[in-house]
Amino acid sequence: MKLYNSLTRKVEEFVPNEEGKVGMYTCGPTVYHFAHIGNLRSYLMEDVLEKLLRFSGYDVKRVMNITDVGHLSSDADTGEDKMLKGAKRENKTVMEIAKFYTDAFFADCAKLNIKTPDVVEPATNCIDEFIHMIEVLLEKGYAYKAGENIYFDTSKLSNYFVFGDQNEEELMVGVRDDVSEDTNKRNKNDFVLWFTKSKFEDQALKWDSPWGVGYPGWHIECSCISMKHLGEYMDIHCGGVDNIFPHHTNEIAQSEAFTGHKWCNYWFHVHHLNDETGKMSKSKGEFLTVSLLEEKGYDPLAYRFFTLQSHYRKPLVFSYDALDQASATYKKLKNRVLALGEDGPVDEAAVKEWHDRFAEAVGNDVNTAMGLTLVYDVLKAELDGATKRAIIADYDSVLGLKLLEKTEDGDNAGIDPEFAAYIEEMIAKRAAAKKEKDFALADSIRAELLEKGVTLKDTREGTTYTLS
Repeated sequence: MKLYNSLTRKVEEFVPNEEGKVGMYTCGPTVYHFAHIGNLRSYLMEDVLEKLLRFSGYDVKRVMNITDVGHLSSDADTGEDKMLKGAKRENKTVMEIAKFYTDAFFADCAKLNIKTPDVVEPATNCIDEFIHMIEVLLEKGYAYKAGENIYFDTSKLSNYFVFGDQNEEELMVGVRDDVSEDTNKRNKNDFVLWFTKSKFEDQALKWDSPWGVGYPGWHIECSCISMKHLGEYMDIHCGGVDNIFPHHTNEIAQSEAFTGHKWCNYWFHVHHLNDETGKMSKSKGEFLTVSLLEEKGYDPLAYRFFTLQSHYRKPLVFSYDALDQASATYKKLKNRVLALGEDGPVDEAAVKEWHDRFAEAVGNDVNTAMGLTLVYDVLKAELDGATKRAIIADYDSVLGLKLLEKTEDGDNAGIDPEFAAYIEEMIAKRAAAKKEKDFALADSIRAELLEKGVTLKDTREGTTYTLS
């Protein structure tokens, strides 16, 4: 299996620290609002990676944090705490906000068939671990106290910019919008490990510490939570490309200063989902959530299919037209799979051969588009229906599209594959006729199918059918 490693900026053969086992960490959500579908693209592709690792025979332990304290509205330790912002917006307590949006996040994940990680740990569970790491960093001389806060001293590192995509000029105050001057810092790249009440008098969540009552900075939680559950050596750390700097850069700095050795071997970053005006966010335009897609008549798995058509290291542009096309394609694919016969013995040798093809193709840096192509190749192959179903079920353990699950709007399982192909062909002819405004032909096709017991249903996702 090969993965692009953001740390080395090249595709590498994946070799875990311990043979056959993978320790995997995912940067979880800051639970102050709903996740938009851009956020969820990252979690979806990380889900595919986890499932691909299991498909390839690895024993995977995946850990995710839940940020319920310490993440400010700027990633550069400035602005208002996001959790407090959410609490004020909805006139609730911070913990009420955290509980509501944590539940909402995992409900969205379930709709997208994203597996819940083996360990999910809120930051507020691990205050003792944060304090211990900060104490060690102070003892080793990697941290200092200033203005009652505790900072990490980046000047102690020979190479702070480990990902190679930032430099000191880019961090000049005024050059980057998300960097403002903190006069307590010795160096402009330093970052907060622990805030005291000197930062916010009204901070909702505060804890006693050796440095005064306060709360942790954002970056330290991932280092501590991962080490708590995966130890001091991690195989794969995941996140969106917007996490690379400063979040993941700071994680590496503090973790390797703490342990004295390399911390994580592979870094997996998913690129942005953009709308047609640029990067998607919660603050502009229509707030695109899974629930909104459902309200507009889309199956959330059609969005999953949409994302799998693109490579995770390429920005993906969202539009309703693109989702309409993906939805129609997904529906047709699922109908073809459900139409496969179930009778007869499964050719286990063929299943193994096609399994290996998928492992090689998709295992080349999580090439999900190639995985979808292989599903179509299976459908066209000279194999009996039962064998095709077995192969596609194997593939779907990674793709997660529920291709063999019957749908509410009429499951078409068990029909003759040739008849299913004929129906799809007629639906395509009807769509072409409607595009040419030949409504008489379109109506005659609908009537012809109805005589054969096929009822068409036109939806925003495309035309589906049920059998009587």
